[in-house]
Amino acid sequence: QLQLVESGGGLVQPGGSLRLSCAASGFTLDNYAIGWFRQAPGMEREGVSCISASGPNTVYGDSVKGRFIISRDSANNTVYLQMNNLKPEDTGVYYCAASSRPTLYLYCINYGEKTEYDDWGRGTQVTVSS
Repeated sequence: QLQLVESGGGLVQPGGSLRLSCAASGFTLDNYAIGWFRQAPGMEREGVSCISASGPNTVYGDSVKGRFIISRDSANNTVYLQMNNLKPEDTGVYYCAASSRPTLYLYCINYGEKTEYDDWGRGTQVTVSS
């Protein structure tokens, strides 16, 4: 089983920024598509963004498009989620997940389907509040 560890969450005011990290040990993240998900209290876990292994290609949910940026740092074996202009509705626990499914590996197709991912981190809390 792959081990993923998220970090970088915290409390931020509306309009602020945070950068989340998804780090791996024992395997190379470049060989997997990586998805970011979030889960607000009482809500389903939803897909936020994905970066494919090939290309790479990136995909964003409509609610974060233009505000969030996903990227890879191969040297540090880490995937980042830069979150700008944060809103209270961005509050939740953020998870990263890894997939080797061909559709995700190449294009992040169906990136929001949780069953397409095999390995998950434990999450990091993001709270956007004044």
